[in-house]
Amino acid sequence: MSRESNFISDENNFDKLSNKYNRNNLNISFNRVAFIFFIFVLVSLIFSLKAFYLTGKKLPTNNIVSSKKELRSNIVDRNNNILAKTIITRNIGINPNLVIDKQKLILNLKILFPDKNYSDIQEKLDGKKFFYFAEELNPENYEKLIMLGDKSLIPENRITRIYPQKNLFSHIIGQIDNENNGVSGIEKSFDKILKEKNENLKLTVDLNLQYIIREELIKFKEIFKSIGAAGILIDSKNGQILSLISLPDYDLNKRNSFEDINLINRATKGVYELGSVFKTFTYAVGLNEGIIKPDTEFKNLEKKISCSKYTIGEYDEKIPSDLTAEQILIRSGNIGSIRIAQKVGEQKFVKFINTLGLLDTIDFDIEEIGKPLKFKWGKCKLATSAYGHGITTTLLQLAKGYSIISNGGYEIKPTLVLDGKQNSIKYQQIISEDASKQVNLALRKIVTSKEGTASFANIEGYEIAGKTGTAQKSIAGGYSKNKINTFASIFPASNPKYVLIVMLDEPKPNKDYIYNYKDGSGLKIKGTQFNTAGWTSVEVAGKIIEKIGPILATKY
Repeated sequence: MSRESNFISDENNFDKLSNKYNRNNLNISFNRVAFIFFIFVLVSLIFSLKAFYLTGKKLPTNNIVSSKKELRSNIVDRNNNILAKTIITRNIGINPNLVIDKQKLILNLKILFPDKNYSDIQEKLDGKKFFYFAEELNPENYEKLIMLGDKSLIPENRITRIYPQKNLFSHIIGQIDNENNGVSGIEKSFDKILKEKNENLKLTVDLNLQYIIREELIKFKEIFKSIGAAGILIDSKNGQILSLISLPDYDLNKRNSFEDINLINRATKGVYELGSVFKTFTYAVGLNEGIIKPDTEFKNLEKKISCSKYTIGEYDEKIPSDLTAEQILIRSGNIGSIRIAQKVGEQKFVKFINTLGLLDTIDFDIEEIGKPLKFKWGKCKLATSAYGHGITTTLLQLAKGYSIISNGGYEIKPTLVLDGKQNSIKYQQIISEDASKQVNLALRKIVTSKEGTASFANIEGYEIAGKTGTAQKSIAGGYSKNKINTFASIFPASNPKYVLIVMLDEPKPNKDYIYNYKDGSGLKIKGTQFNTAGWTSVEVAGKIIEKIGPILATKY
């Protein structure tokens, strides 16, 4: 073999060895890279799991809206004032596991927000769970926190329901839960509409009227040391509620579960024996059935009568024994009211009370409504119901009843939601117009005459009429000394447009309060003489109407 052929053969062998070496080397490099990559992934996974474990809580995301259902329409009053609104709020939370220097962080936060409770924040920083440092921040403060550049500060955008009027409409508007579902009030009843319709839900209430009435109720709740109070102002022609208040109330912006029974909606949910305000209905049914006239005489009225094992007497023994039907109502006679009811008869009396909707559960715009207590009718129940004893209803139903009595006898449906059709509805007349007029005249005399029980409501120019009711609160096995004092008023009496119900729950006499007589004498008297509606609820109603009258343009 030539040297040349040997050289070629060696060269070929070299190429084969070289190729084999390169392939082996490539495999080694690839295996190294794969090993390093595996180690990197493993370490990353370990750290991720550790961080997730230590955090102990899913951190918030910056998603503003995850679905359209998170949005809710605004709720506004009749003048388009915002009562409830959905906004995007900026919040900042802290993840303790990402804090590098706790003391430095706290120092920086103190400079920006000196009023925070930093002992509490220090305790949370020592823990492992995410917590919110500041919520609903304005853009300026939000920017200041972000500029700190601390990775432990976690920003979040959140859909928030806000209530600019805070406590003012709490028992009407109600609340939503953390899942954006209505749980009470209008928020619950109109939950679907508020989520689906992209337009304001307009209510019948008036912000200014609501504010004035609430302020007066708060003031007199303190003056008479009552445990609660309520007021309803309703347009007696169409049933639109202009104001509905129950005290105590609460700030809607603070979502809480309220277990205190004293926070009950006394205007719609509370069921009470309301006393002599029922005498108006007794007088009305007698007139409507043509059984009595205002001047029908009742002679030799007893001071006391017996019914079963019970004795019924007059609240005031000075009431004369001879009275006309109208005088019985004006002087709030118990025995006289019983005699009228007995003349009417149980069947017609019950039918009339039911026609007014006083004993059934009312159909209303919010679910917080009370159910009047059921009972068996009979001679004694007819007698006690005639003067408002042993028969229960809600203030809302009382407002409806007085609206029908005073507006000419036409049925109405109380409502909180404004509907353009409400003024054009033709309501059914269930009481004669003549009976309505006669009742209004008697109610006016209760305010203007010396024999009446509501003279403190005789505010010049407003023609207030109404009936007082003072009732002991029922308890298991009987009645307590605590009272429910109510005044059901209508105004102006010559052309009734509004009904105002004022109720004080367990008021107390005030020995220092100054009463001003409205008869032009300038007479003043110090101290509550009696713990009755005439000395408590009437005074409140008079003050309210004096302030809201100019807004309603009812002064004559």
